[in-house]
Amino acid sequence: MCYQSEAVLEKNLMERLINSGYESVSIKNEEELKANFRKQLNKFNEKNLKGTPLTDKEFNVILNRMEGRGVFESSKILRDKLEIERENGERLFLTLFDTQKWCKNLFQVTNQITVRGKYENRYDVTILINGLPLVQIELKRRGLDMKEAFNQIQRYKRHSYIGLFRYIQIFVVSNGVDTKYFSNTDGNLNYKYTFFWTDKENNRITNLKEFGDMFLEKCHISKMIARYMVLKETDKQLLVLRPYQVYAVEEIVKRALDTRNNGYIWHTTGSGKTLTSFKASQILASEEGIDKVFFLVDRRDLDDQTEREFNDFQPGSVDRTDNTYQLVKQIDDIMNPIIVTTIQKMSNAIKGERYRKIMEPYKNKRVVFIIDECHRSQFGKMHRDINKHFQNSQYFGFTGTPRLPENKSEDGRTTADIFDKCLHHYLIKDAIHDGNVLGFSVTYINTLRADLEDIPAEEVEGIDTDEVWQAEDRIDLIARHIIEHHDRKSRNKGYNAIFATDSIESLIKYYEKFKELDHDLNIASIFTYEANPDLSEGKVHGRDALEKMIEDYNKM
Repeated sequence: MCYQSEAVLEKNLMERLINSGYESVSIKNEEELKANFRKQLNKFNEKNLKGTPLTDKEFNVILNRMEGRGVFESSKILRDKLEIERENGERLFLTLFDTQKWCKNLFQVTNQITVRGKYENRYDVTILINGLPLVQIELKRRGLDMKEAFNQIQRYKRHSYIGLFRYIQIFVVSNGVDTKYFSNTDGNLNYKYTFFWTDKENNRITNLKEFGDMFLEKCHISKMIARYMVLKETDKQLLVLRPYQVYAVEEIVKRALDTRNNGYIWHTTGSGKTLTSFKASQILASEEGIDKVFFLVDRRDLDDQTEREFNDFQPGSVDRTDNTYQLVKQIDDIMNPIIVTTIQKMSNAIKGERYRKIMEPYKNKRVVFIIDECHRSQFGKMHRDINKHFQNSQYFGFTGTPRLPENKSEDGRTTADIFDKCLHHYLIKDAIHDGNVLGFSVTYINTLRADLEDIPAEEVEGIDTDEVWQAEDRIDLIARHIIEHHDRKSRNKGYNAIFATDSIESLIKYYEKFKELDHDLNIASIFTYEANPDLSEGKVHGRDALEKMIEDYNKM
């Protein structure tokens, strides 16, 4: 690989962006930045201004309203209409950034803008949209760690990102070989939340040339800002979606608008499915042809975290009460396009005679259901009732563990049987590679000694597997192995451990075995018991066992 200085990287990137359609503009300081913004604002709003550019007084009023804000407040202003009163008394609205027709915005690129704040700093490459600096790119020569560019941005934020530079939405850092992007924020930046861009198959696009052609393409970067950033109101935080989240949302929206077919997203646990599903819900709810978007979760999953996350993005969207009437009131409110509720409460709403007047019109309305943890058998059971009522509905599921032919649900169906096509996948191997979830190593220990090669297939199928898995000797062997190796594996109890079993019945047997053996481990258990399980052959009801385990836990 040939040596490339920072100056050469900058020159090549500028040329590439200009050749792709960006207008080249020379801006050397903050005053020239404001002058260019005024020119672009007049040009972009020429129709609203009726061909009469802003006067000095009018433009100064606009600057006074725009400057002196934080990043979050500036981001809200960027996406809103700016009302002004002209010197002749006429009132009108100006658009700073078109979030609907993002390709219609005006695109420029410049480099080496010098700004004096606490200290004087000179920025590498700045992308201007409608005259505002919305994307800032910092480069380091090949061979240097691109975190140096990240640290440089941190320094600029403290010392010189003032005025219109508070409108920066996305930062890009690169050393030519590796390139990442991340969102701006009022607080400290965190390198953990810098992302590589990828293609749809989760292959990284790290080279600056390819990244520039793909991510910085005019319509794409504008769409990222318009559609794939989230203003988290409760934390006053600006978020940008990761590539797999963008691709998942794109696929859902495309399928919803082009077809009436269902689909599901296979994204591993810990990959940010709540944000992805919210963004999909938000975009679909804004489409004129869609009357309502329902985000359905199982009752057991609507916990404090889920409620807080969704209300962070859409304040007041989650109703956790058990009162079905509250849900029906939300459905009746035409100003409430997104509703987050439980599958169970929705099932009650469509069955309740007292809600018929409100629910009946929705039989033929265009509604979209976003289903969290769609592999759950509970949804499969209630899906029939919901689908029967909402006759013009469409379903999109999210799961980290889909039901496949080899692990069908209790009723013999797979996730694809209900939701049709997998629209996008981001598997645990991808998440580990990206550092989104912790990696792990697998140690396989054979606990069975059997040669099944010469046994006819029908006899293999007839083996009582529970008798094998739950054999007393096997359970004793595994429990003793865990006790023997726990301290070494957990670095002298520096970590907790999770032991997953194949069934509640097995769990109870392992629990009793651990109580029987001599050790200094604290053993606790958690599971959801069935209301009416098979209690033949002296089996213990799950509820009775759980109550005893809770009693043991409280004595620790």
